[in-house]
This record gives sequence, structure tokens and C-alpha cells, in this order.
Amino acid sequence: MKTYYYLIHIQYLGFRFHGWQKQPNLKTIHLMVDKTLLFALGHDRFKTMGSSRTDSKVSANHGAFELFLEKPIAMDEFLQTFNSNLPNDIRAIKIEEVDEKFNIIQTPKLKTYLYLFTFGEKPHPFSAAMMTYFKGNLDLELMKQGATQFEGQHNFVKYCTKPSPNTNFNREVTICRITENTTYTANFFPETSYALEIQSMGFMRYQVRLIMGQLIRLGRHEIDLETISESLTGNDHTALDQIAPGSGLILQNLEFDF
Repeated sequence: MKTYYYLIHIQYLGFRFHGWQKQPNLKTIHLMVDKTLLFALGHDRFKTMGSSRTDSKVSANHGAFELFLEKPIAMDEFLQTFNSNLPNDIRAIKIEEVDEKFNIIQTPKLKTYLYLFTFGEKPHPFSAAMMTYFKGNLDLELMKQGATQFEGQHNFVKYCTKPSPNTNFNREVTICRITENTTYTANFFPETSYALEIQSMGFMRYQVRLIMGQLIRLGRHEIDLETISESLTGNDHTALDQIAPGSGLILQNLEFDF
């Protein structure tokens, strides 16, 4: 039987969800996507596979999943029906047909994450859905220096939680920098906020949040630049335990190479 393949690009606010992956008795993005597809398609003869597994409360400006069907669909009509039935914090932005050679997991893709944060005066509670507030003052200039140390090819064994036996810890980070946040604005956001921007072909579980955790420790002068440099050599396999909260993390962009 012929299979039809579709790549659907989506956005979502992750604050009320327990990540992407389906879990028993928990509300997840994948669960809501499949529930909506069941209604939009009018049958359960479909399969979906996400491009990545975002953590609890993590949002996506640009994520994607692959839809497998036994019959073709009218894409524009389907996208409208699918969107009108998704909850307000999930939106499909584009659909395109792919072929059997495309594999959403194995196809090379470039991921860009933003981690939004602020410090100093406590911000309006509404900002908590997208931005993390860190108590006290942070040495922002030192954090900016620390962020650049993650760029390039390094061993990120310390920046992964519960890796599988065959995990490759040698990864290349093409961008890692801290700048003032001008990407997302709201009248209840603090006057000044910041963004860690990080880009790579692939990230391991909690990698970005562990990097952010180290940069916060650096900003509090709990560690120094040499500590970060040494943590990227692969000589020490002790996992880090300071993981930044998920609600500040956004999958900003996803680019497939096909």
C-alpha cells in the first residue's frame, strides 16, 4: 500500500504542556496534535513523528512533525481545518509533501534555540511563560565571554542528562552568544531582557539548559572561565546538576537539508 508523506511546520507555547513526547496521564504537544488530527482527518489511519523532543514548558517558534497517510490530502484545506481545531497555544504554519527518502529524525537539520532571561528587579508574572527570572545581579559581560567558549567543536559529555550508551558527545556549536532580547516583546516584559542564542546540527537532552545553568553560575561568580573551558575537554564525565528552567527555552528555528 502506498504511503503519503507530509512535513507540517508548527509553533507552540509550551508553558502548560509536559513537552512534546506522549506520556501517560500528561498533556503533551504530541498528544494534542494527534487528537486534533483524529478529528480533522476523520479516521485514525495515520502516524506522526516529531523532529525533536522538547522538554516540559519549552516553546517552539518553529518546530515540525512528519505525517504518514494512506491517502493523499488537499493540503490547503487540511491545514485550515487542522488549525481551526488545534488549541490556541498551538498553530500549524505550513505543510509540504515529502517522499519516502525523507526521514524527519535522520535528515540533517540546523536548530537554533533562544533562552530568554532577566535579572535584577522581579518582572511581571505574565512573563514567566516565556522568560526565566534569575534572582540577584549577574555579571553579564563575563557571561558573554563564557558563551563564546561553547562555540566550535567540543566534547559535551558534561552537558547531557542520561545519555544512551552510543551517544556521540563530540558536537559542533556554530553560534553561542548572549545579546539583549529584541526578538520577543510584550508590555509586561521587563524593560531590558536578554537572550542566549545557540545553534547546532543537534543537541542532546538538556544540553542547552545545562549550558545556560553554567552561564548563570559564571554570572554569579560561582565558577570562572577556566572552569567552562575545562568542562568542554571531555576529561571529566561528572554530569552537571544546575539545569536552567524549561520555560525560558524556545526552539526558534529549524532548517532541514533536503
